[in-house]
Amino acid sequence: MSNIAAIRELLLAGHSNAGIARQLNVAHLRVAAIRAEMGLPVRKPGSPAAASPEDLFWRRAQPTDDGHLIWPNPSGDIRHVSGRTKAARVAFRIRYRREPVRNVLPDCGRAGCVHPDHVADQPMRKTYAAIFGTSAAA
Repeated sequence: MSNIAAIRELLLAGHSNAGIARQLNVAHLRVAAIRAEMGLPVRKPGSPAAASPEDLFWRRAQPTDDGHLIWPNPSGDIRHVSGRTKAARVAFRIRYRREPVRNVLPDCGRAGCVHPDHVADQPMRKTYAAIFGTSAAA
C-alpha cells in the first residue's frame, strides 16, 4: 500500500494528522494536505472517539494470559457519550444481544472478568443453580 493510500485509510478511520505522520513517518504537512484534498475536517490529536460502548469495551478490555478479560477501571464503569454503564453489562449485551436482568457477574471463577463468554445475569445464574445444585445464583 502506498503512503498516500495508507494516509487516506487512516484519515477515513478518524486518526489525527500528527498520529498518522508519526505512524507512517511522513511529514505532518503532507497528511494535512491530503486531509484538505479529501475535504475532511481537522481532528484533534489522540485516539478516535469510540462509536459505541461496545467499541469502547473492545478498545479497553485487557486480555490475561489465561483467557479472561479484565476491565482496567476498578469501578467497572464505561463512560461514553451515550451515558455510563458497567463493562460487564456491555459484555453481556455483546454475547447475548439482549439487556441483562439485574446484576451481571463472571461465571468463570475469575473475579473481575468481563469476557463476553464468561458473564451471566441473575436468571442465568438461577437456572445454573437449579440444574447443578450449586450456589451459583448469587
